[in-house]
Amino acid sequence: MDYNKTINLPKTDFPMRAGLPKREPEMLRRWQEQDVYKELLKKNEGKPLFSLHDGPPFSNGALHMGHALNKSIKDFITRSYAMRGYYTPYIPGWDNHGMPIESAIIKEQKLNRKAMSVPEFRSACHAYAQHYVDVQSEGFQRMGVIGDWEHPYLTMNPGFEAEEVKVFGAMYKKGYIYKGFKPVYWCPHDETALAEAEIEYQDDPCTTVYVKFPMHDDCGKLSGVDHSRLFFVIWTTTIWTLPGNLAIALHPDESYALVKASNGEVYIMAEALTDKVMKLGGFDGYEILETHPGSFFEGMLADHPFLPKTSRLVLADYVTMDSGTGCVHTAPGFGADDYQTCKRYGIEMVVPVDDQGRHTDYAGKYAGMSTDESNPVILADMKESGMLFAQEDIVHSYPHCWRCKHPIIFRATPQWFCSVDSFKDEACAACDDVRWVPGWGIDRMKAMIRERTDWCISRQRRWGLPIPVVYCKDCGKPICTDETIAAISALFEKEGSNAWFAKEAEEILPEGFTCPHCGSKAGFTKEEDTLDGWFDSGSTHFAAMKRDQGFWPATVYMEGLDQYRGWFQSSLLTAVGAFGNGAPFKECITHGWTVDGEGKAMHKSLGNGMDPYEIFDKYGADLLRLWAASADYHADMRCSDGIFKQLSQNYLKFRNTARYCLGNLDGFDPNDLVPAAEMEELDRWAVTRLNALIEKCFQAYDDYEFNAVTHAVNEFCVLDMSNFYLDIIKDRLYCEETDGLKRRSAQTALFLILDTMTKIMAPILCFTCDEIWQAMPHRSGDDVRNVVLNEMNQPFTDYALDEAAMEKWSTVEKLRDDVNAVLEAARAEKKIGKALEAHVALHAGDDAAAAALVQVMGLNLAELFIVSDCQISNAEPDSAATVGQGASFPGLTVEIREATGEKCERCWMHSPTVGADADHPTLCARCAAVVRKLPQF
Repeated sequence: MDYNKTINLPKTDFPMRAGLPKREPEMLRRWQEQDVYKELLKKNEGKPLFSLHDGPPFSNGALHMGHALNKSIKDFITRSYAMRGYYTPYIPGWDNHGMPIESAIIKEQKLNRKAMSVPEFRSACHAYAQHYVDVQSEGFQRMGVIGDWEHPYLTMNPGFEAEEVKVFGAMYKKGYIYKGFKPVYWCPHDETALAEAEIEYQDDPCTTVYVKFPMHDDCGKLSGVDHSRLFFVIWTTTIWTLPGNLAIALHPDESYALVKASNGEVYIMAEALTDKVMKLGGFDGYEILETHPGSFFEGMLADHPFLPKTSRLVLADYVTMDSGTGCVHTAPGFGADDYQTCKRYGIEMVVPVDDQGRHTDYAGKYAGMSTDESNPVILADMKESGMLFAQEDIVHSYPHCWRCKHPIIFRATPQWFCSVDSFKDEACAACDDVRWVPGWGIDRMKAMIRERTDWCISRQRRWGLPIPVVYCKDCGKPICTDETIAAISALFEKEGSNAWFAKEAEEILPEGFTCPHCGSKAGFTKEEDTLDGWFDSGSTHFAAMKRDQGFWPATVYMEGLDQYRGWFQSSLLTAVGAFGNGAPFKECITHGWTVDGEGKAMHKSLGNGMDPYEIFDKYGADLLRLWAASADYHADMRCSDGIFKQLSQNYLKFRNTARYCLGNLDGFDPNDLVPAAEMEELDRWAVTRLNALIEKCFQAYDDYEFNAVTHAVNEFCVLDMSNFYLDIIKDRLYCEETDGLKRRSAQTALFLILDTMTKIMAPILCFTCDEIWQAMPHRSGDDVRNVVLNEMNQPFTDYALDEAAMEKWSTVEKLRDDVNAVLEAARAEKKIGKALEAHVALHAGDDAAAAALVQVMGLNLAELFIVSDCQISNAEPDSAATVGQGASFPGLTVEIREATGEKCERCWMHSPTVGADADHPTLCARCAAVVRKLPQF
């Protein structure tokens, strides 16, 4: 007889098999047919709301690893809360307006926007943005992200634009939005103003210069000094700004010296910086003639070094003594501090650089040159005229445009601003009501808000939401009232914002509208600038979340680290500024960047990038999701082929544990679980360890620490299951009676383990866990359509062992480790082959070992150690045996010798009972009894 056929071997033809990447698309189609997202909402309707509001990615490119990390984490959050009894709407969104799309279509489609009408150009931008919405949506769905993909929110949708207009109107009405003329970040390449969130700093080489400004008028304060040889010395890193110089700023309280050099010239500079500056000028020796506080020089005039004009000496507290000369070059058209200082002194504003970054006629001979072109020319001219005191080549951190990557300039232009100063305190106070993950997020956000200057919200572009302001042709004043906002909002809701450019102002405004400032009906003009894209995305909490999604505030916002100065901040500012209701989110979570395996940023030019679709095809989307959940995502996330290969091994540990459970549950009815009172204690130990896993994972999901979930499950699979429990119960599963209590006890534990692990890991390994769910047996009440439609299990307290019992089983594990070490030695000595050939004798040599053996008395140690026989002995070890000392219990002596009796052909244990049954002479008594009850007997 082939007794192998009588063993309850695991079933191996269940649906869970290799090749998951090829089957994931099939599973997606099934989910779509089932409409899993709507079914999930229907199932949890009426339960507590948990809302994750989607931070909108920009729709200008294909899926990348940053997208994959972001959307994976969001899906973990949504699924984990849905499976713990929450109503979890998730509506994906996209940010559509902005300069990058304009630039892309001009470059890719060779469009001449100046030859097109504004509506035509905007329609081309709309089509481009919609294309990448579709591309990214397909990728996110391929990742298994569930949400309302049929009804996403788009910042270019008419309904969204209509609501954003209302946000602008509410902030304007409070006086938080105004139009002003002052320096802003300006990108000459893209010809538009930028906000702080659109600035990146890069190290650039530059030539710094120390420039002499001849004394023109000392107000009669200096005598005994040859004014023809007297100079103020300034320092600057931006030579091109010198044509815009109108003043020199000194600190009122610092000491300034008149320094006579060996060439007979006298230089005015801060006394504290004299030695350093004079050495740079090539002067080893010098004489300080006199010193005065900075306030002494106020009102004096200096000649510009190369233009026919003068520069006024002014005072400013921001002048420092840590660099330069203490005499600060002041050009109000190119700097915020400069602007404020000159405004205080009533000095005329001059901006000698145009939209393209080229000097105007005001700059004289440099007119028409770009700022980069003028730098070497101005430097050469100053050298020739003798106005260059010194120069130095350095590398400095300089702002660049985040999109085109070109250096920006500071340039005064008429722009629309949001006065953040007006409600900074309220915005910072709103941060106190938010849970920040990581916790330092609150300090970072508050610091950024407090340090922020007014937010420049206007852009000189066409692809954006028009700033909803008109101007009176008579008085020229801007108009933004409840009436105009209502009319513009209604128009955009009906026709979209293209109507702004297709219609005249009179067609947009209510019939008979009059200027609220002067009462004129002479006519109106429209504002030509568009809104900053951060104002678009910052309005999503009102224009999409509150309007279409029906809730406010969101439970969670979750984006990358850069969004403290981006979406998080713009959302907070528009919410507090427009409505005064606090932050639009209760919790704020951030993740780091995606980098290559060496920690370097991924770039196409470096060839170190990874394409999510290649990962889908090679490993499957679940491996990509496991990557997102495998490390601390608050820091940078490394990704490489080597990392994915390593992760695939961890994935297999989970998958193989599930396969083991599935294979041994064939025919098991989970509606008929063995009660705790009848369950084997080892099986209750396994369920107690499972309870600990449940508690740890629930806490990790609460803390959004998904790597803690995957690590806990991996440890459970390897340490508790594979290395201990599953190995021990094989004999019961394979050799005991099919419906016997001992086997069903183990199957009950296996079912609870599989059911629980599958649900715990379902938010992360959504494909794998649903495949397990489809293959495993279920209890009545389970929703068999998809694992996500079921709640995670709470701890099985009825089965839990008490602390004393768990301590006993901890001792068993330690004893088992000690025994296994000596078994390996016996195998090496050829005393035994397999462990089942061994007889084990345990000898206590000290109190600790004796206490351990007393603690485990009554347990079937042979079963637990997977040997044929085990006994606790007081006799001396056999001299022919392999003997070793314990590591966990140094006082324990482990004796290994060959087991007595014959090998059972069915269970492979050595037993004196083999041959006792005449009908089955090759079986032990236990196996003979089991076989006799089989149907064929």
